Amino acid sequence: MQSRTPAPRADVCVVGAGPAGALVAHRLASAGHDVVVLEAGPRFNFEDRPEQMERAIRPAHDDLSVWGMGGERDEFSTGGEQFYPLNRTRVKGVGGSTLHWQGMVMRLHERDFSGGLPNGDPAWPIDYEDLRPYYADVESAFGVAGASDNPFAPPRERPHPMAAFAPSYSDSLFAPACERLGITTHSVPNARNSEGYDDRSPCVGYGTCQPVCPSGAKYSADHHIAKAEAAGARVIDRAPVQRLDTAGENGDRIEAATYGTPDGTEHRQEARQFVLAAGGIEIPRLLLLSRSTDHPDGLANSSGAVGRYFMEHLFAGAGGTLDEQTRQNHVGFITSESHQFYDDPGQAVERDGETIVPAVDGPLSPIKLEFLNYAGPSPVEQALNAASWGDDLLADLRASYGHHIAMGGLVGQPPRAENRITLDTDTTDDHGTPVPEIHWSWGDRVRRTIERANRIQHAVLDELGVDIGWTAGPESTGPAYHHMGTTRMGTDPSASVVDPTLRTHDVENCWIASSSVFPTAGSMNPTLTIGALALRCADRLAERL
Repeated sequence: MQSRTPAPRADVCVVGAGPAGALVAHRLASAGHDVVVLEAGPRFNFEDRPEQMERAIRPAHDDLSVWGMGGERDEFSTGGEQFYPLNRTRVKGVGGSTLHWQGMVMRLHERDFSGGLPNGDPAWPIDYEDLRPYYADVESAFGVAGASDNPFAPPRERPHPMAAFAPSYSDSLFAPACERLGITTHSVPNARNSEGYDDRSPCVGYGTCQPVCPSGAKYSADHHIAKAEAAGARVIDRAPVQRLDTAGENGDRIEAATYGTPDGTEHRQEARQFVLAAGGIEIPRLLLLSRSTDHPDGLANSSGAVGRYFMEHLFAGAGGTLDEQTRQNHVGFITSESHQFYDDPGQAVERDGETIVPAVDGPLSPIKLEFLNYAGPSPVEQALNAASWGDDLLADLRASYGHHIAMGGLVGQPPRAENRITLDTDTTDDHGTPVPEIHWSWGDRVRRTIERANRIQHAVLDELGVDIGWTAGPESTGPAYHHMGTTRMGTDPSASVVDPTLRTHDVENCWIASSSVFPTAGSMNPTLTIGALALRCADRLAERL
């Protein structure tokens, strides 16, 4: 049975064992530093993944029930204009969100950092070149399969560690339709093995990438937790941190992290330095829970920015059926995209000199277009919801299954101060601690951009000859489950929480490695950038040890 008593005073205490925490712990432990990781959730046995897959593929399952989410431990509240389905967006446990993520790993564009997009989004206090070597490092750490065929991608320094996955059959249908419309398609970098890599198997095509990869071909952060432990780090699971206790003049440093254990006791883990890597919801919650006489508004919150500027990516999509087979049931992850409308989302779409989608001016979010490989319900779901029986049902299934086709896309929110994380003091978790309350709204720019993405998607589907049956537009969409913002990075201590090294302005030994530091959302999947920032943070912290 694992001991959950604290270790002697460590060099570094990392809160959270997801991708950021795992990478930080591994890098620092490998350099000889004494590292302790505190994780709120349990460890999961790799040997259980086939059984988890079986549960996941059964009709009407709850995707994250396979990871034990829900109940008093995971209580939350929502406010604002939009409901936020938090427990469908996270996994508490060693590995974090990478246990169920889609595994798409693209770099942010240079203009995301520079503020060069014509939509008023602010610049980051670091630029693409600051992260460029760390992007390469994290691609190697994750094991990324990709190609250099994206003309819109930022410059890179070397090829991806593995060759890209081949385009799917449905990609081959999309490509000529896009070409006729002047839309360039290209491959998608995936954090899943196209060949054996780092003692992990190649992808074997189970197709259950979300919510579970039973083969281990898709990267998950428990892989680097194991490496960190091999390098000497200690990992304590089921140890949710309740507060951070400060000491020193005006409480300018953290002395210990107080955490709970399953038996109801509390312990204090002391350390020289602390890294918060628990994500964009739990990090501001922890800082707000750590209010004290020296920090009456919460730890590291002299700016009032802790919890503010919560951002998400919204999904835009459309799909339907073709008279021919699309084979979208054969591949469980995305292999082709178009970033053509990322830096210039207002550009026109034309065919043979005819304008299909007119150009528009005005502020828009970047648009990332996706060509999906998993459109349409399974035959089991179709049968359960069908109005027909017997031979008629069989004929209906044969006519529709494998004929579905769809496009998706991501649209990022601008940073809005009113979108924030606060504490709900009327609702507590299983340790009696106030739960996070999420205040979420979208804004007009997001709605306009989703509508534009839908118009481009409809143009492609019409060109392909699709009978469009559904559209995920502004009134019917939801989050991509990418928490960003809430402890934003900046050079001005009165308007930000961490400096460009990711150390908090107010507390000298507190660092934050998370998408919570993103000043803007962009419209790219955030995990690769999270990993790059985490490695950069680890290097800057190591300079102080």
